[in-house]
Amino acid sequence: MDPSPPADLPSRAATLSVDLDAIAANYLWFAQRAAPAACAACVKADAYGLGLAPVARTLWDTGCREFFVATAGEGTALRQLLPRALIYVLNGFLPGEQSLLRDANLTPVLNAPAQVAAFEAQFPAGTPAALQLDTGMTRLGLDTRDIDALSSRWRRPGAVTLLLSHLACADEPEHPMNTQQLARFRAAWQALGRPRASLANSSGVLLGSEWHFDLVRPGAGLYGLNPRPADANPLRPVVRLHAPVLQVRSVASDVSVGYGATYRTPAPGRIATVACGYADGYPRAAGNRAHAMLRGRRVPLIGRLSMDLLTLDVGTLPADQPSPGDQAELLGPGHDIDALADAAGTIGYELLTHLGRLCRRRYHAAEGQQPE
Repeated sequence: MDPSPPADLPSRAATLSVDLDAIAANYLWFAQRAAPAACAACVKADAYGLGLAPVARTLWDTGCREFFVATAGEGTALRQLLPRALIYVLNGFLPGEQSLLRDANLTPVLNAPAQVAAFEAQFPAGTPAALQLDTGMTRLGLDTRDIDALSSRWRRPGAVTLLLSHLACADEPEHPMNTQQLARFRAAWQALGRPRASLANSSGVLLGSEWHFDLVRPGAGLYGLNPRPADANPLRPVVRLHAPVLQVRSVASDVSVGYGATYRTPAPGRIATVACGYADGYPRAAGNRAHAMLRGRRVPLIGRLSMDLLTLDVGTLPADQPSPGDQAELLGPGHDIDALADAAGTIGYELLTHLGRLCRRRYHAAEGQQPE
């Protein structure tokens, strides 16, 4: 039997490059626009798939002091990295997670009357907590109808350190939900005595200072996703995806390509097969719709995506290009994360979490680069 490969040998050929300097620049972009409000960072789901440790440390070094995660487990991992950070757990806590919150000094975001009652019964007086209001998402959060009862029974001085809600349509600045949610949030904020408050996500920051309150909490925008898709993206791109060409072949006209024969060559040409597929997190739905860059030229992805392979039409390149081993840029300035998401009929958030989890990651920063 052949010996096992070394533990540090990457199992996948595709590489996702993460620009940590771009994440820092994007954080500062939001912080400057939100001032004098403070700027937190959302780093849930392993920092949107890009790696909690390098991303969180970069954000801390850039000046971020408040962080949002989804679960107590994520918060515990973040606390080990950032001992002095203020960490909010958006999902609150499940039965049995109280010790995780206490031991890691995490601030739960309470989302329902029953969760508020459990917090009052199980945590000492004065333990900080945040409250989340549902102002229109119909997801997690206290109903605004609970506010009167809550304001009359919440007797723990200083316990509510943050009141927050989440905007449903902030990426569409003219959507009426934005002003409706602002009005509902402001009314509840006033009824609760105007505690420290947070409403704006990445897109919400662009709505204006009325939505900023005391703290904004960008997430997707930190990682280069466009906070307002109808406009040009003002943020720096964060990720690039490269994979090697395995084979280049000449084909005649009317040759089928890939599973299901969904593409047939319209004329004689050449096809490059690249070592990337849906096992790397590249979206299968992008087949016959997406593009890549090879030797500085834009080339279309043809045929259905396979588990480990995709095919590119390289007939427009010089006859001696590309060669096996050349790197195809599947994500980058020529075809960014939002464009690929659009081609696949999904959103950049989903792509980042899939690509980051499945691909080999490489980090770039001013001092150099290193693999995860």
